[in-house]
Amino acid sequence: MKIFLIGFMGCGKTTLGKKLAVKMAYNLIDLDHKVEEATGSTIADYFSAHGEEAFRKLESDTLKNWDYPTNCVVATGGGTPCFFDNMDWMNANGLTIYIDMPAIALAKRLEKGVAKRPLLRGLTEAALVNFIEEKLTDRRLFYQKSKLTISGINLTPDVLRAAVLAYR
Repeated sequence: MKIFLIGFMGCGKTTLGKKLAVKMAYNLIDLDHKVEEATGSTIADYFSAHGEEAFRKLESDTLKNWDYPTNCVVATGGGTPCFFDNMDWMNANGLTIYIDMPAIALAKRLEKGVAKRPLLRGLTEAALVNFIEEKLTDRRLFYQKSKLTISGINLTPDVLRAAVLAYR
């Protein structure tokens, strides 16, 4: 089974994905890392050099053309479900799980790494919360197409695993 973890940046897709993959004896695929391997640069550098449109196209192509193992956990980028037909493709090819978190909790997690994230560079704390709230409003329509939605507040790999097993 392919498990696609989706949600806003900072919700824990990669961190929880690693732990879930271990618990289920699945492979972890970090979509951002696959894009970085393909380009030979960081997401931030690629984004800065080529713009969001080129990045989103590359991200979508990587998502849909990766040779996935039969059983894997895929940590997607925060915007992955919101472009092209990526969300529909993920729903057709596996179990999608939206890790839902409020903007203020996401901002607390993201404030230290603002410089590494192209969409967040230069934002003050208040501007960061406003930015996240606006993006969540735009993205929620896509995120809510997930087969499962789970709160990211105090989410553990065991709770996530139980949700996956209950879905089967």
